[in-house]
Amino acid sequence: MTTYSDVQDAAALRDAMTTAVAAECERWGFPLPAPVEAALRAVPRHLFAPEVPLEKAYARDIVEVKRSEQGALISTMSAPEIQAMQLVQADIGPGMRVLEVGSGGYNAALIAEIVGPTGQVTTMDIDPDVTSRARRCLDAAGYPQVRVVTADAEHGWEDDAPYDRVMVTVGAWDIPPSWREQLAERGRIVVPLRMKGITRSLALERTNDHLVGLSQGVCGFVKMQGAGAHDEDLWLANGERIGLRFDDANLAHPDRLDGVLTGPPAAAWSGVTVASGEPFPDLPLWMATALPGFCNMTVNTPEGEDPGIESAEGGRWFPYAVVEDDSFAYLSIRPAAGEGVVEFGAHGYGPHGDEVARSIVEQVQVWDRDYRGGPGPRFSVWRIDHHVEVPPKSVVITKQHTQVAISWPDAGPRGQRMQAGPRRGH
Repeated sequence: MTTYSDVQDAAALRDAMTTAVAAECERWGFPLPAPVEAALRAVPRHLFAPEVPLEKAYARDIVEVKRSEQGALISTMSAPEIQAMQLVQADIGPGMRVLEVGSGGYNAALIAEIVGPTGQVTTMDIDPDVTSRARRCLDAAGYPQVRVVTADAEHGWEDDAPYDRVMVTVGAWDIPPSWREQLAERGRIVVPLRMKGITRSLALERTNDHLVGLSQGVCGFVKMQGAGAHDEDLWLANGERIGLRFDDANLAHPDRLDGVLTGPPAAAWSGVTVASGEPFPDLPLWMATALPGFCNMTVNTPEGEDPGIESAEGGRWFPYAVVEDDSFAYLSIRPAAGEGVVEFGAHGYGPHGDEVARSIVEQVQVWDRDYRGGPGPRFSVWRIDHHVEVPPKSVVITKQHTQVAISWPDAGPRGQRMQAGPRRGH
């Protein structure tokens, strides 16, 4: 039984959540427009999270919806600030037709509030358990007008097209042709796109024969299922404790890394420092652009157990690595002068580990000199059969359906550069 007190408590928690989310999005550089803030204050988030206590439903965190048989998360309700950020990126207006890919129900309700009675919201998911749950929650919260469909998002949903907006709330490795074809002229796709293992929520506008990036935000989402799923190439070492993950390119000769961790490590240091809590979201993107062997490194060891890779005393490693033939190195930090200040460096393994470590350090120095605190790179997405010129300071990532171009602007005076973005999300 829902009591008057429960309703009051939910309303108070919802207002507190919205106030905190608005402040965080402002800090990130995504200030909430009035319709987005009003939607956050109106939609009863707890009715889309009936399995958890009221306080957890309104916490700035994910809510688990479903795990696979192996225990992996395959469906969540995203952290509210990430949902708010994507709604700002989407710039939805009254009367728009919106397709949401990845259905938890709550985000579709937020969109329904913004588009109003003259708009249309379709939310889709490949998992019938997820869509059935979304339908129940939407009905309970008073949003029967939202259409819920069970289908593979690789093909979109043609019945309700064309869409003014396609909002993707699941991690995508590629952009299938259907999303672009079902998009209205000058329409917009907001998608957490994975590029060399780095995910960014991109707002992409349909312009002539390609998609142009309008904004980016740091985020993380559960991976797409179905025809759009994509597995990384994985190299394992040290009893499977260390993994190197290649998301957009194969490791040509993985056997050349055999035994690479048995040798002594080499370290190189950049002189570039960062204060505790200071974000640096564009550093891994720059590394992925400038270093062809860029990949992600994972360490899988119980807490407190030695993973078998080197880090400086009082420092730690980051999950960004570079492979060159028979050697690899990864980004790391060590304490520097000043409270909470650390210095970027790299540790390398293999016959040429010192050279790979120095190459990382050199690019950290370039990032610090030219792009730190800057406007960040530009993104564009082209059909796979389109010839894309690769200007300096750019990389083109080839996927199944598209080519994603990441291009960096000319460096400007550091005082004129500002960049904000979220550091977490699901």
